[in-house]
Amino acid sequence: MIINKFEELVCWKKGQDFAVDVYGKFSASKDWNFRDQICKAAVSISNNIAEGFDRSSDAEFIRFLYYAIGSASEVKSMLYLASRLNYINREELTILLAQADEVSKIVRGLIKSLTK
Repeated sequence: MIINKFEELVCWKKGQDFAVDVYGKFSASKDWNFRDQICKAAVSISNNIAEGFDRSSDAEFIRFLYYAIGSASEVKSMLYLASRLNYINREELTILLAQADEVSKIVRGLIKSLTK
């Protein structure tokens, strides 16, 4: 199957869904700096996938896919902190971490397919 636009990528769609969930969870937070940082990192996942898709080579696309994975890891780190600060409960942490892991796994699969 040939992908013609980034909107067709499952990892981009999942990244968008994840960003919406992160925004939903932290939009009412009064810790403005924390909220802004975690939301920016969550948005960065799908944005890096989209930006990389329209680069001139697979190597450049892969570089941006790794940025997306890095952003997912940043969100995960902040989620652990959010739990420790009692901004989210254990169940919310588990759900959001699973989403971040799912996006990263799909992106890694795409990287693997591009390097063959």
